[in-house]
Amino acid sequence: MNTLFNNLNTPILFLIYITLAALVVTSSIYLSKYVDALDKKTNLSGAFIGGVILAAITSLPELFTSLTAVTMLYQPELVQGNVYGSNIFNLTIISVCVFISLKTFKDTKISKTHIGTLFFTILMFILALVGIYLPEKYTISIAILKVNIVSILIILLYIMNLKMVKNDTVSSDDEGNDLPLTVKQIVIRFTLFAILLVALSIILTKVSDTLSDKLNLGKTVAGAIFLGVATSLPELTSSINLVRLKNFNAAIGNITGSNLFNFTILCFGDLLYKGGSIYNSYKGNLSNFSEITNANIGSIIIIIFALISSILSILILKYRKSTLISILLAIAVIVSYTASIAYSM
Repeated sequence: MNTLFNNLNTPILFLIYITLAALVVTSSIYLSKYVDALDKKTNLSGAFIGGVILAAITSLPELFTSLTAVTMLYQPELVQGNVYGSNIFNLTIISVCVFISLKTFKDTKISKTHIGTLFFTILMFILALVGIYLPEKYTISIAILKVNIVSILIILLYIMNLKMVKNDTVSSDDEGNDLPLTVKQIVIRFTLFAILLVALSIILTKVSDTLSDKLNLGKTVAGAIFLGVATSLPELTSSINLVRLKNFNAAIGNITGSNLFNFTILCFGDLLYKGGSIYNSYKGNLSNFSEITNANIGSIIIIIFALISSILSILILKYRKSTLISILLAIAVIVSYTASIAYSM
């Protein structure tokens, strides 16, 4: 398949990329709809559905594109760019939602657990930054596989956040309609669209890898631009739809929960990647600080701006009663995302 894409010219590849991205969005919308239908037939809390289940569903593209990148393409930089790029793009979705409905955002009920999740996100970004400079000795062997201690710490943080979200009691006003389907029918359709999403994600990874070669982009930057944006479109679409239904709480939960789930993808990639640590693109002496920095400069820049965006997003939620402050902070998040792409290229 790589040979097929290599023989295509760049405009055709872009057309294929856009088509695949559109299909990923469509599949994710249907998946979200079926998860929402199951939500109405169970006693699970709305915060858990939006922040965990829906977040995991809309993160399936990130999961399978990343696993494809390390197991088939052997490109860990694509995984870094995909996860970091998706996460900082997701944070800009909060800003988009603020602009779409300022009054609703000001008056809506938003769970405090979302701010807590953003703090967990900050900790995970810091751990990823530490992982870039962490010596090889800080790895743990699991059978024939090795995993960085950073990955284990990220998983532990994710589990802690799950417990926090599960205890959330803030209800959401979901105006969606029930689907006239049985639970069995919903599960079958959900499974079929999930399989389709997996297949599309794998092909999307290969197209992105080929585009990065043709455009002479670094793998991390290509992952952040092509994979990071395309695989975040489900979060964008579902969150905007939830805002349209005046359900900001679920929309924010989807975004923040997706970001945490994306970090676990980095951990799975680290476990499966056989070329060393997935956090570090430099293969030389890990004691050489400047060379490590130069080799991972794309990831480092995106992480720094993602940390800035995470802090700004916390402030957006904390000071949402002030329209002016919300607007200024939302603009700052968008500027941060734009700068992360511009400076990492």
